Amino acid sequence: MVSVTPWEQQEVTPREGTFSEVLHLRTVRVALYIVLALPLSGVIYGVMFAGVLAGVTTLPVLVGAGLLLGCLWLVGGFAEVQRWLARLLGLRFARPAWPPVYQGVMPWLRATLSEGATYRALLFHAIQFPLVVLCWAVLVVLLEVMVVGLGSPLWFWYPEWFRLSWGDRTWHLSAISIAGLFVMGVGATLVTAGVLNLMGRMWVRLAAGLLAREAGVEAARREVIALRRAAGSVALGDDLQATLADLTEQARAASTARTVALLTPEGTLRATAGPDDLSGPLEPLPAPGEASVHVTPDDRVLAALPVSLPASAGLQGGTLRAGYAPGVRPGQDELAFLLSIADHAGTALHAAQLIERAGVRAGEQERARLARELHDSVAQALYGISLGAKTARATLERDPERTRASLEYTINLAEGGVSEMKALLFSLRPDALEEGGLIAALTQHARALEARHGLKVQAELNEEPPLTPDAQAAAYRVMQEALHNVVKHARATQVHLAVRQDGLQVVLTVQDDGRGFDPQAPRAGSLGQRSMRERAAGAGGTLHVQSAEGQGTTLTLTLPASQVARAAPQEVRA
Repeated sequence: MVSVTPWEQQEVTPREGTFSEVLHLRTVRVALYIVLALPLSGVIYGVMFAGVLAGVTTLPVLVGAGLLLGCLWLVGGFAEVQRWLARLLGLRFARPAWPPVYQGVMPWLRATLSEGATYRALLFHAIQFPLVVLCWAVLVVLLEVMVVGLGSPLWFWYPEWFRLSWGDRTWHLSAISIAGLFVMGVGATLVTAGVLNLMGRMWVRLAAGLLAREAGVEAARREVIALRRAAGSVALGDDLQATLADLTEQARAASTARTVALLTPEGTLRATAGPDDLSGPLEPLPAPGEASVHVTPDDRVLAALPVSLPASAGLQGGTLRAGYAPGVRPGQDELAFLLSIADHAGTALHAAQLIERAGVRAGEQERARLARELHDSVAQALYGISLGAKTARATLERDPERTRASLEYTINLAEGGVSEMKALLFSLRPDALEEGGLIAALTQHARALEARHGLKVQAELNEEPPLTPDAQAAAYRVMQEALHNVVKHARATQVHLAVRQDGLQVVLTVQDDGRGFDPQAPRAGSLGQRSMRERAAGAGGTLHVQSAEGQGTTLTLTLPASQVARAAPQEVRA
């Protein structure tokens, strides 16, 4: 992969003045490149020509084979020198993804001869010398005209130093002729700057096309790997900031950008990879699905790509910005790759927003449930305690027996209220299940049901079942919802709760002696069953409900046993 400086594709921006192109650093760099390329290409041309000629002539005596191998090695070595010199043109050649490992002469020879980069570098060495000689010739002529024109005022001030003689004739330049020569010199200066820029574009195309280490297929492979890693980061990452930072790093590693950053619509930095600061407002913002490329006054290139979010998100995703070194600009394929990374960033932002919304919704639902529980239990108990205490106070002196009964009633309500509060607090603690395990959580919940609703709960809860933490949480929530339905709908007096292991499965059952229902008939409470089935499916299990009118209800939850949990006791015994 190579960073190219396609000057002819840059936006035409107004310059500060007529001579700005003459004084531009880019013009100086091209001139320096041509000056250094002549001796370098001459040395390369001479060494390669002499080495090949000597190798061919001495091939019958086996010395030539070594010389030819040496010339083949020099093709790659001289290509490295040319790549280093091409930095003057604004080119940056990426390092190979996997540096070659030397495994012997024949494997190296086969690999070198099979690479297209070898023949492209050889072609560049072959055509560079005559082309740079031609460039020198053109520039020397222009420089002579420029020097003569710009130095013409000296003819006016020192006429005795500059004389044009032919035989016995001598010519002296008039003021008009000198002025014309000066104007010609100024024009030659502007023409020289323009020619240098044309030469720069020519050498950029040649160097980028013939000296690139990687072909287009390899560059595409690098981008595909980056997109695959980015997709995995978005799908599996649970930290939004870390995901966005990884996306910017993948984009920078697989592109020619110097810095890649993700920013909000206001220009605030979300994540960045690279040394440059790309934050700040940007006007206008890029259109959806399109890239906007700007050339800054210091000849740097800034590409901005939209981070798209669905319309339902209700907000804008911002931009992905890629900053390049002076004079370097990405191609269309690279912009398409960066746009894909921006889409991945939009997916990550939308997923984080959905998770946040789900958390807020879950919190609202939990608060609503808590409000119902407090109203139906604790609030009623407190109201009863208040009535009992008032009754006891009113009958304290005239009816001690009634006062004693009121106090007993009040004490029973207070104990029930305490049990209700303990049950509610337990259901609100997210770490209670982790601390005590599934059996302890179900045992405490069963006791709370007995204290709160007067149900008789028969629990067959033996040893802790081998379930993963996620499966434990799903099992507890399903059992909790099932017992809640028993209290709310079944009008049962007894509930049987059991947990057992059956081979590679863990089976949990809730059976009541309530009024039952027809499972096939549509019911207003079907949302609770749907929620339980979704929890069971999310943990890899199944939920079966068996019921009939007047015959109670049996709910069976089957979950896969955890292989890790089952293997742990064997490891301990070993």
